[in-house]
Amino acid sequence: MTFTLRPGPVDVHAHWLPRELFGLPPGAPFGAITDRDGELHVGETPLSIQTRLMSDVDAIRVDMDRAGIGARVLSAPPFAFARDDLDGATDYVASFNDALARVVRDGGGAFGGFGSVTLADPDVARREIEVLAASEGIYGIAIPPVLADSSLDSEPLVSVLAAAAENDLAVLVHPMQLPSPTLAAHYLVNLLGNPVETATAIASLLLGGIAERLPDLRICFVHGGGCAPDLLGRWDHAWRARADVSRSSSTPPSEGFTRIFLDTVTHDEDAFRLLAQKAGEHRIVLGSDYPFDMADGDPVAHALSWGADEAALARAARELLGL
Repeated sequence: MTFTLRPGPVDVHAHWLPRELFGLPPGAPFGAITDRDGELHVGETPLSIQTRLMSDVDAIRVDMDRAGIGARVLSAPPFAFARDDLDGATDYVASFNDALARVVRDGGGAFGGFGSVTLADPDVARREIEVLAASEGIYGIAIPPVLADSSLDSEPLVSVLAAAAENDLAVLVHPMQLPSPTLAAHYLVNLLGNPVETATAIASLLLGGIAERLPDLRICFVHGGGCAPDLLGRWDHAWRARADVSRSSSTPPSEGFTRIFLDTVTHDEDAFRLLAQKAGEHRIVLGSDYPFDMADGDPVAHALSWGADEAALARAARELLGL
């Protein structure tokens, strides 16, 4: 029997992690996940969400029913990405992917999945991608926008993108909320760090010519593309004014922006309308960022009230997932 998702809106940006993997992969920058009086912590940082919401599949279903979501494509929270080539990283990735495949298989079409890969080793990642591509209901992989001192136009991430494209898997790019001394207060590591990480990755993909080199790549950036929609005019100006900006790409960034996918998590009608204007409604997919405190708790209602077309959202999701 061919695997199919349930009818209704498809949320492509939602997180899940089984409790047995709360220890996180080797080299995780924040330390392990812990449950403190029912609240989720990463290291010493409280995440302002109930612990059970991250791993309880029944709780995810309840939230989907409340929000009118037909199916959710689950991915690991970004602090569970296997960033470093350390002993145990591949075992962690395999354990997550096996557990995700079970949830998808047993979900009756309620869930799809974006698997994880061992990011530091492109050869290992390629083998993991080949396994994921053979798993029903696994539609792609989730990766961070930056890794060490590089982004999507450099190794190892560019090889991971190429392997995903070759195996007909989509790529979801999710910021890791990397620590920075200048962003330590006021939750700025999220409020500013996340959108800047995402914009960095989009600029690297477009200005680095990677989107042109990999025309079959289906790639989605969350949080409405971060601050990229506001910066496209600046990027286009630099692309025309400076040879070092345009030397790797043949089209201005604003043109390439209409070929990537972006989710609806903008938290603001004006920001959403700018995103739709810059990307086109055919490239916007529904997202929630469940279960985090920065999630859009009513993504369908918000997107439709801001002017999104439900049929266009559905078509974009199907195209991203390769359905």
